[in-house]
Amino acid sequence: MDQPRSSGPPGEGGAGPVDTAAPGNPDKAPRTERGRRTLRKLLDAAAIEFGERGFHDASISGITRRAGTALGSFYTYVTPLVQAAPDEIAAERVGLESFLRFVREHKEIYRIIDEAEFVDYDSYRRHYETTVERMRQRLENGAARGEIRADAGEVHAWAIAGMNVFLGMRYGLWDESADIADVARIANDMLANGLKTRG
Repeated sequence: MDQPRSSGPPGEGGAGPVDTAAPGNPDKAPRTERGRRTLRKLLDAAAIEFGERGFHDASISGITRRAGTALGSFYTYVTPLVQAAPDEIAAERVGLESFLRFVREHKEIYRIIDEAEFVDYDSYRRHYETTVERMRQRLENGAARGEIRADAGEVHAWAIAGMNVFLGMRYGLWDESADIADVARIANDMLANGLKTRG
């Protein structure tokens, strides 16, 4: 899938207030009804795009075409919040929280991915490999900035991805009563501090 730019065209190309909020962070939720409707259309369109085209062939332009929105609306509403996070550890928390919210709203995503293993194994494997490679690159960049340990690499990225997949299953699919922000905070604390006793 083509990747979001660090900044994109503002607004939706029309008149009215520009809602620059993004999902996953209560402080960044769309503040206008128009913004909430646009975000909902984009998320629904993304689920269809991924389901029909697969993760490798899906595109931002395909999502916005399906949603009937301007390309810039994707960058306004869906651009990953990791750009706004102060460091790599915080970025992982924001990313997990956003993922859990997405899973709750699009439970079919797990079925689509699971079925891909039997329908198109190469795409199934490529989905995980490209997802983890993006994580590995983020970890490498965070290490270069001195935000996380210098040896963070591929094994760490696979471990985080595995944790996210199972947290998504447990708290996205199976238990909608859990506070997503709290789940992300606990998982993030484990990333930041491990399981050692605090002294």
